[in-house]
Amino acid sequence: MNLLPKELIPLILAFAPLFSKPVWQSALVLLVGAIVAPGKRTVSAILRVMGMHHDPHFQNYSPT
Repeated sequence: MNLLPKELIPLILAFAPLFSKPVWQSALVLLVGAIVAPGKRTVSAILRVMGMHHDPHFQNYSPT
């Protein structure tokens, strides 16, 4: 989460207990990507800005 201002981190982490660990990892990627992505914030655009477009399973994103 180094891409975000340190003031936002406690706010975001407050939601962590609501998710299982694997789902939380996916949610973090999508949340941070949505914040930093320019233009339209589609899932594809978010994953691209997060550098995941090289993942072999990009079209059916799953962190596990």
